[in-house]
Amino acid sequence: MQPGDTVAIVSPSGPPDAVLLERGIERLEGLGLKVVAGTHVLDRQELDYLAGDDAARAADLQAAWCDPAVSAVFCSRGGYGAARLLDLLDWDAMRAGTRAGPKVLIGSSDITALHNAFAIELGVPTLHGPMAACDVLAREPGPEPLTWESLQAAVFGSPQPVRGDRVLAPGRAEGVLSGGNLSLLASMCGTRWQPSFAGRIAFLEDVGEEPYRIDRMLTQLLQAGAFDGVRGIALGSWVDCADPYPVLRDRLGRLGVPILAGLPVGHGSPQMTVWLGRLGVIDTESCSLADTFRDGEQAR
Repeated sequence: MQPGDTVAIVSPSGPPDAVLLERGIERLEGLGLKVVAGTHVLDRQELDYLAGDDAARAADLQAAWCDPAVSAVFCSRGGYGAARLLDLLDWDAMRAGTRAGPKVLIGSSDITALHNAFAIELGVPTLHGPMAACDVLAREPGPEPLTWESLQAAVFGSPQPVRGDRVLAPGRAEGVLSGGNLSLLASMCGTRWQPSFAGRIAFLEDVGEEPYRIDRMLTQLLQAGAFDGVRGIALGSWVDCADPYPVLRDRLGRLGVPILAGLPVGHGSPQMTVWLGRLGVIDTESCSLADTFRDGEQAR
């Protein structure tokens, strides 16, 4: 992306706070970007955890993605609801929108459902990062500095390595980075968008889950074959998850691949931005996750 590009903001999941959304728009405009908001971005409905009707949220997302003037689609926030849109989107039209010009989806948490579906249906890389109306980007007096720096670097073409703080299994692994929020990935088992980390580096994070629940979700993914052929594992933040590392080591250590943990990616603060669907490398000696994308290479 370049200054002057147009970005759209949509609400595929929960309803954003209007004040935070306005600040988020102002901050993106401060980067020299032109910002347009989806028609239904501030809608509400009877189910107050959803930002408007499913059809309206899907229409906003599809319109933004298929608009050739839009270079990036920012999600306003997470919460819940993105998975409800997957069978409402016209994937043929979405593929046509992809061919109309390069663009990227940006979001995290519940947006994992879209990251995974976009990779499968469209074959495009996406950005796992802070959203337009999230606190770390839209708070006062300004965005969290490391979060803001990382987002700008990724959006404008120079993604930065992200440092972890612990190693669960040593080694080095290279592969396309895939994954996101553990709860969402587990919920997609048995659907046409079931995750697979074959030949890839799996990225996992979550928030507010007790260790036994993390065990249950990892066990589900393991038994579904999602980790068959995985090359390495990058573990992000586990905010309000007590101590998740014994169960993460127990469930994932048996895979015999490098596992880097403590990456500030996911929930909490800071929230670093990483590319999904592009080549990455984890190196436990330097305790880092780095983007190694080369021209012409992306997820297949």
